[in-house]
Amino acid sequence: MLPSDAPPDWTGVDIAVPAPPVRLPGISMAGFRQHVPSFTDIAMVAHPSVTLLIDLSEGEGIQYGAHGRQGHGSFVAGLLPGELRASGRLDECLQIRLEPAVATAVLGWSTDLSGRVESFADVWGRDAERNEEELRAAGSWDERFALAAGMLLRRTAHRRPVDPEVARTWRRTLSGRGRVRVDGLAGEVGWSRKHLSARFTAQLGITPK
Repeated sequence: MLPSDAPPDWTGVDIAVPAPPVRLPGISMAGFRQHVPSFTDIAMVAHPSVTLLIDLSEGEGIQYGAHGRQGHGSFVAGLLPGELRASGRLDECLQIRLEPAVATAVLGWSTDLSGRVESFADVWGRDAERNEEELRAAGSWDERFALAAGMLLRRTAHRRPVDPEVARTWRRTLSGRGRVRVDGLAGEVGWSRKHLSARFTAQLGITPK
């Protein structure tokens, strides 16, 4: 992957977002399409979410690198992934951002992605290739967003959601920009600090602070 300090040129990129009926709580989606596929090298912006980047290109597609490790194709970036770059001759890609509580419901409690970047296939499992092909073959972004929403909802149907106390603590931590004391957060949900820290870490893969 070739490093580049130049800012990405978004003038040649169409960006699509879902209409209200496809919007889901804790999930944001955006579709990107280059007018003329060309080599792109960008530093991914840190975001308080688990990010799925689905490569819908027909050609060489996305290359990504983090922590000295490189991969090719669709990937999943966890919370605090460090320096992450994506490059390649991109045509189209779908970005899905999941709040941590939603990511746990979609990907499962056992998926600890904190500080990591993994291939989409490794995280998503056996349906990854089929789901990518369905998204690639869709005739419009609206159809892709609807397909993606269905895929996400199906994965949550048989998984236990995070505790409401954990979800509330995450929202308070985010809104307080990490400056809220854990003792105070524990008091708000009626748990001890130790119990909150244990449940929060077990379910989201990070500590409350």
